[in-house]
Amino acid sequence: MKSTVIPIGPQHPVLPEPVHLKLTVVDEVITDVVPSLGFVHRGLEMLVDSRDYHQVVQIVERVCGICSMMHAMCYCQGIEEMMGIEAPPRAKYLRVIWSELHRMHSHLLWLGLFADSFGFESLFMQFWRIREKVLDIHEATTGNRVIVSVNKIGGVGKDLDDDQIEWILSELKNIKREVRRLGPTLLDDYTVKKRTVGRGVLTSQQAIDLGTVGPTLRASGVARDMRQLGYAALGELDFEPVIEEAGDSWARCKVRFKEVLASIDMIRQAAGKIPAGDIAVRVKGAPPEGEAISRVEQPRGEVFYYIKSKGQKKLERLRIRTPTFANLPALLSILPGLYLSDVPVVVLSIDPCISCTER
Repeated sequence: MKSTVIPIGPQHPVLPEPVHLKLTVVDEVITDVVPSLGFVHRGLEMLVDSRDYHQVVQIVERVCGICSMMHAMCYCQGIEEMMGIEAPPRAKYLRVIWSELHRMHSHLLWLGLFADSFGFESLFMQFWRIREKVLDIHEATTGNRVIVSVNKIGGVGKDLDDDQIEWILSELKNIKREVRRLGPTLLDDYTVKKRTVGRGVLTSQQAIDLGTVGPTLRASGVARDMRQLGYAALGELDFEPVIEEAGDSWARCKVRFKEVLASIDMIRQAAGKIPAGDIAVRVKGAPPEGEAISRVEQPRGEVFYYIKSKGQKKLERLRIRTPTFANLPALLSILPGLYLSDVPVVVLSIDPCISCTER
């Protein structure tokens, strides 16, 4: 039968990111996929070469606003390792609290967009309504709703008092109740399952071989999460990765839904154990000549920072490998064989962030 090449993106009414896919289709069935990137490249890695290493914190926060907290934390932890600096215990707990709030904010945003991808507009609005409550916490505790700018080398720049922590826990209690209320609608609805169950299946072996990370990997039954490294204060908290076995779009949705609830639990643990004390140590001089790597679990998966210093205040090199870069190859395996109408749902199921990927 005759094949047709159909381009999807970079602008698309459903896909929130500028993903461009050339799909080869035979009678509505996809036979081949060729991704095309480069639509939002901003040269942020090159910008690092001309900035003081302290200023780079603000640069990496703008790689992606949705996971800006994790970008900054990953970079700061790498520089701290190079300079032999350890952030105070209280700062480590504060980093966990804000990073898990960011994970909730990102997953709730995605859950809404995922509902929108199969036409469930009211569910989309409900998840984004809950997400606004998380952004309200960001704003009340940091002054910003998305790019919170609390990390700095040596610790954090803002603190939480007892009243703020009590208020956060109260808000999270309401958020948890509202998220649970939406669970059956999202995960058990006939129409939702019809669009997601068995669509875009990625086996555990495929997920490992293709180097996938984050919920995309864990939805295929692989219990791998960078939080298991115990960075920041995570080593002092009880944590188990959320996994599903099916490896389809529904499983990837379930992992992210459950991770919202898991993040609430981790924030509660951190709030209950947070010690008193300083929130930062003083940092002098420049990073010594050498190299360092740093890894953090972002909402989409592992982000990897490579930092190279020549002993001056301006870094010689900063290289970032983001989770979407690791997850995009999976699309080449899971899209062929599906119908054209499945593309928005399956592409969104890996939660692509192209601004992260291209920088």
